[in-house]
Amino acid sequence: MKLLRYGPVGQERPGILDDAGNIRNLSGHVDDISGDVLCPEGLANVSALEVSDLPVVDGSPRFGACVGNIGKFMCIGLNYTDHAVESGMPVPEEPILFAKFNSAISGPNDDVVMPRGSKKLDWEVEFGIVIGSKAKYISEDQALEHVAGYCVINDVSERAYQLEGTGQWVKGKACDSFGPIGPWLVTKDEIPEPQNSNLWLEVNGNRYQDGNTSTMIFSAAYIVSYLSSLFTLYPGDVIATGTPPGVGSGMNPPVFLRVGDKIRLGIDGLGEQNQVVVGDTE
Repeated sequence: MKLLRYGPVGQERPGILDDAGNIRNLSGHVDDISGDVLCPEGLANVSALEVSDLPVVDGSPRFGACVGNIGKFMCIGLNYTDHAVESGMPVPEEPILFAKFNSAISGPNDDVVMPRGSKKLDWEVEFGIVIGSKAKYISEDQALEHVAGYCVINDVSERAYQLEGTGQWVKGKACDSFGPIGPWLVTKDEIPEPQNSNLWLEVNGNRYQDGNTSTMIFSAAYIVSYLSSLFTLYPGDVIATGTPPGVGSGMNPPVFLRVGDKIRLGIDGLGEQNQVVVGDTE
């Protein structure tokens, strides 16, 4: 299943994508695509519906983040060897963790807002994991049993905030609009092997990132198990698993985003995002 949320910001409705690519309205059956729906029982109830009987959503509505009411938005840094090398950092021996705030969450095609004073705005296409059942101290071989599905994430980053001055990862990763998620959550039955997904990113039509999750240092299963050893994971928690090489800061010379730039990114089977960089007018 491809589950999604559509509509104006703050008024998103739950939906499902049918085989013809139409959005079908799930509002008569669930309140949102969030924890209660993403648990095994909730997904089973949605799966039992006859999609062709659901109302078709007319037009081309905005896509919201494909998960609502996200609890934790955890991220893994430097999880591809080549990306660690291009970043001039050692290959990690254990997952590097940071988090984004809920105010960073945005829809897959919403504008990316460049903060005032930003000089080094960068991109990172990432394979996202959505938790489907409570996980605490679970083994790696049990980890994917606790996953609801997967999605596309753009881990937008401000490198000067992240690495210069006080050099804080959360400072450079958690600004407003720095966490586009979606367009849809693809349930794990459609992605039986998360370590074999192509992911790519373009800026203004130029391809910068072109990788595969098979080259991740720490697998999706390992990441879920590792995080569960530190804190309880709950249905609806989201995890960004790191980015392959090709970020702007790794170019020679570096390439950073500017107002008006167009970002296009995607992962095979998980959909595509399209964003425009805008200035912060608030």
